[in-house]
Amino acid sequence: MVASMHPIFSTGAIYAAAAFCEIAGCFAFWAWLKLDKSALWLMPGAALLVAFAGLLTLVPSEAAGRAYAAYGGVYILASLVWLWLIEGQMPDRWDVTGSGLALAGAAIILFAPRAA
Repeated sequence: MVASMHPIFSTGAIYAAAAFCEIAGCFAFWAWLKLDKSALWLMPGAALLVAFAGLLTLVPSEAAGRAYAAYGGVYILASLVWLWLIEGQMPDRWDVTGSGLALAGAAIILFAPRAA
């Protein structure tokens, strides 16, 4: 159960699942429009995008905007993993550097101590 895990690990798992759903859902639309795949690709694509939105509501944050901002760093990393594993293009050093900076920013946004 997610609630019993350490918040950093559960948040990471939620963000990873959300990133997969968003990227796969968006890729379904990309495949339909850019790769001439069947419009049937839109059904799982839409379902994955709905799952993505639902998953982000599980992030332990008092503000939606903060949860979404922190997710941006995870999305960048996940997009580069997709680029490599699904599209067969190895991210270059600039991709990796930018992703590292984005993840550092995401961690600061999400896990910084805040006054109550």
